[in-house]
Amino acid sequence: MGKMSQFPHRRWNPLRQSWVLVSPHRTQRPWQGEIGQKAASSGVRYEAECYLCPGNKRAGGERNPAYSGVFAFVNDYSALLPDSPAPERDEGSPLLKAEAARGLCRVLCYHPDHSLTLARMTKAEIRPVVDAWAEQYKELGAISWIEYVQIFENRGAMMGASNPHPHGQIWSTGFVPDEPAEETRAQREHLALTGQCLLCSYLATERARGERIVFENEHFAAVVPWWAVWPFEVLLVSKRHAGAMPEFTHEERDGLADGLKRLTTRYDNLFETSFPYTMGFHQTPTDGKDHAEWHFHAHFFPPLLRSATVRKFMVGFEMLGMPQRDITAEGAAERLRECSEEHFWPRA
Repeated sequence: MGKMSQFPHRRWNPLRQSWVLVSPHRTQRPWQGEIGQKAASSGVRYEAECYLCPGNKRAGGERNPAYSGVFAFVNDYSALLPDSPAPERDEGSPLLKAEAARGLCRVLCYHPDHSLTLARMTKAEIRPVVDAWAEQYKELGAISWIEYVQIFENRGAMMGASNPHPHGQIWSTGFVPDEPAEETRAQREHLALTGQCLLCSYLATERARGERIVFENEHFAAVVPWWAVWPFEVLLVSKRHAGAMPEFTHEERDGLADGLKRLTTRYDNLFETSFPYTMGFHQTPTDGKDHAEWHFHAHFFPPLLRSATVRKFMVGFEMLGMPQRDITAEGAAERLRECSEEHFWPRA
């Protein structure tokens, strides 16, 4: 990177076809803003008041089975419904446009142990979660009117998680949401222009350079992307060109479980805290169209900036102008590489 890493510059995000402002000289500015609380698990394996623990009654009144592995159910407070009436049209202006939004929302509990997170689960425990994600994608994507299946997790209160029990969400929609729609457009244009997959080419570049690679296994690579916005943002990319989880072999699913375990453990070890993040998989849309351009990947967007209690805020210029970051992607990758893959807080 040389001198460019010391001065303000912009970096291009080819997946979204947009820019991010990098201001590395700001890393030394004093902080007198909000100081959060360090997050830690309670260590309680079963919580009587938790609506996700086995056998407990959920907020919507249903009772969970005494599950011993993964457990999926329809979200009691779904953001989308399978049948929604079309909103009334405002004939007074073409700018006031609205349409019905259909969808199905599910919750997937990763483990019956209330105290765990992906970081503190074993690879063998994460593997059934991978299989469940693949099955949910396949099942929901097969519904004729479902055009996209978004699997994601909000980890930690800082990221708005309403319950610490290890779980994620699956929102399947009758439309392709904005972010994957932008990535579809970018990947399709790159393939048409060059004859090559965008992320295959990008990953080859990163593996050759090495400075932003956090770790690799046989089937996946974790990289702090060139265009990262969040301080310790990571892109987890499949090495083989595949569009969605159901396409993965048995060994590749093992590789994904390994990658998730290793990355989330490094995150926790970075500031010795239960590291908050929003994580989601971007996969082939299920809209019935040909998507040879699509390459499977996961985005990790963690908010922590300087410590376990100081986070990055997306305000001011970020909201009104464009995304901006202080820590360079290379510096973030180096710090994550230095983290151990043995969790700082072992399970009993």
